[in-house]
Amino acid sequence: MNPFAFKLSGYTLKYLSGFSRARIQIQGKENIPEGSIVFCANHFTRIETVFLPHHIHTITGKQVWSLAAKELFQVPMLEGLLRRLGAVSTDAPDRDDLLLKTLLSGEAHWIIFPEGMMVKNKKLIRNGQFVLTDDAGNVRPHTGAAVVALRCAFFRERLRRLKASGAKEFDRLATELNIGDMDAVLEQSTHIVPVNITYYPANPRENILGAIAKLLMKEPSKRILDELMTEGAMLFTGVDITIRFGTPIAMEPYLADYYLESMLTVKRRVRPFEDLDSRQISRQIAITVMERYMARVYGLTTLNHDHVMACILKHYPYKKDGIDRYEFACKVYYAITCLVLNRICYVTDGFLHNQVHLLVDDRFKLISDFLDLAQKTGVIRMEGDRFFKDHTRFYKISAFHAIRMENPILVMANEVEPVTEAETCLKKIAQKSFPQIRQLVKNRIIEKMHMDFTADYAAHYIAGESKKKWIGRPIFLNQAGKKSGVLLIHGYMAAPEEMKSFARYLYAKGFTVHVPRLAGHGTAPEDLAGTGYDRWMESVEEAWVGLRHSCGKMAIGGFSTGAGLALELATRVQDFAAIFAVAPPMRLHDMGSYFVPAIDTWNTMFKRINLKAMTREFIANHPENPHINYLRNPISGIHQLEKLMVQLEPKLKTIEKPVLVVQSRKDPVVNPGGTQKLFARLGSQTKEFYLFDYERHGILTGKGVKRVYQAIENFLLQWL
Repeated sequence: MNPFAFKLSGYTLKYLSGFSRARIQIQGKENIPEGSIVFCANHFTRIETVFLPHHIHTITGKQVWSLAAKELFQVPMLEGLLRRLGAVSTDAPDRDDLLLKTLLSGEAHWIIFPEGMMVKNKKLIRNGQFVLTDDAGNVRPHTGAAVVALRCAFFRERLRRLKASGAKEFDRLATELNIGDMDAVLEQSTHIVPVNITYYPANPRENILGAIAKLLMKEPSKRILDELMTEGAMLFTGVDITIRFGTPIAMEPYLADYYLESMLTVKRRVRPFEDLDSRQISRQIAITVMERYMARVYGLTTLNHDHVMACILKHYPYKKDGIDRYEFACKVYYAITCLVLNRICYVTDGFLHNQVHLLVDDRFKLISDFLDLAQKTGVIRMEGDRFFKDHTRFYKISAFHAIRMENPILVMANEVEPVTEAETCLKKIAQKSFPQIRQLVKNRIIEKMHMDFTADYAAHYIAGESKKKWIGRPIFLNQAGKKSGVLLIHGYMAAPEEMKSFARYLYAKGFTVHVPRLAGHGTAPEDLAGTGYDRWMESVEEAWVGLRHSCGKMAIGGFSTGAGLALELATRVQDFAAIFAVAPPMRLHDMGSYFVPAIDTWNTMFKRINLKAMTREFIANHPENPHINYLRNPISGIHQLEKLMVQLEPKLKTIEKPVLVVQSRKDPVVNPGGTQKLFARLGSQTKEFYLFDYERHGILTGKGVKRVYQAIENFLLQWL
């Protein structure tokens, strides 16, 4: 072994990393045991032979070498690079001896790709078995990793028994295997560690390598374009790469076969794995081990949005009138929540965040990008908000070296197949009817809103300061049938209780009413201090979806900050009839807010010099409803409110639905002049401004609220 060559591979990776935008995440490091290890990894691109040894070396501190196909060593330039990266040809005459000696001595770990090739189509399962398919036909995965690990375990155990018996064969065998520290060798054990490498997104895209190939070659082959477009995308366009190590497979238990057991103890020289009988036995054991590590390798796949969407699209039942885009989004949303809540498989970290954006505006373009790719590659045909699936694209196989470019959606779906429990779950969800999935999504969202509040309340409860639990609990008053619905959003530092009186009034008038609890509210000020306005938006979005799945026509409304959030939602959705905003904040002349910039600068300065005790995180709050509102106002929360209004202001002109703005002329918190400016910026051709003469901010509670309620009710009746 050449230590210099191994070090050089590390420098090579660092050099490539300087250009690469790939983001690599390591999971399951704790599963790597001590001793002799053969790492079995899936093989999708050539770059795995570069970065995987480096990262395993970083974790274990040992040299890591890998086997590579003999064909690669027949290219002069590639041969030199592979040897510098620590690769050994599968055709090398001393391959088996090198593997055995370095594993036994602990000099190095080894990586073996059991597929024996890059599995570009990710098609692995046929009739319940692992079978690889390429242009040449079907082949079984290689058992080489199992044989290598079995031989290592066999010779270690044989040395252990020969030493105990004092046989002369012990010295001869130790010399043949070049073992120096025998005690260290005998103390160790042999394992196969499954490794899965998942890419997201994994579809080929334009990149610098593909562009260069097109310039230098008149007509580059499909294979060259596929590999440059795919692997270049991995390196240069910002792909997430998850390397996950699974539970190790101990090899010693597989030595229990009676024939191998007989050869372990005999004192004369034996040639295991070479005579006909032992080769047949070891092959059967190797096949068993291969099935086991292949199942583990591919069971470690980290499912992402593309996997879920591809699998659901694959199993979507035929519909003559096409597939509704929102129905598809509902199935994707529900599937992700099922995978996470039931811990069915490994999932991308993105699944751990709120997925409600999929049902509202798809602001991260996850569904849009997927459907665009599906349409570009002929898997679907878009017509407005519906699309039509070409079922043949999931069964008609493209050429092996072109499939990643010609049908990446099928490649994504294929990758889910070995994760059998996830595949079954996604298939069942794909085949549900639209009414079924709407009800399931509604139930899941309502349940989530209540569970989130319960968890936040328990985590942040402060005895003597937090309000009673019912103050912050979300309110959902559901009328039977498809009645009109109203989304009501409470204000800053308040809770759903602030809206309860008005909600009951509207419910008595025949409306379904949903009042969400904004994240960070209804618990304790510290909770609000750590919550961004984007999470307030998600709370509103969840309530919006729950209401949308419960009624017919809908209106959006809110008070104070809730009014700002209502307007913000109205800039991103269309399926509503009207909107009302009560005391929407555009200018605050609460004295505490005036001091926010100075306080924030003060805090930042003292945090930098590690004087956190002198920082001021909260200012006193003197609310009109102390039984509901927080008595301490987090500085960071005021900044979040300001950020919300700053990003909302330029979007007000996009609101075209009827709008009612309600304000008190003597509001001590929200400047009526600022509200008038907000009203003027609204893009709607139908808008009304009602000005009441109350000397308080909270005009939806307290004396004289009936006049305000009736004004809003009349507006709602006009449009609902």
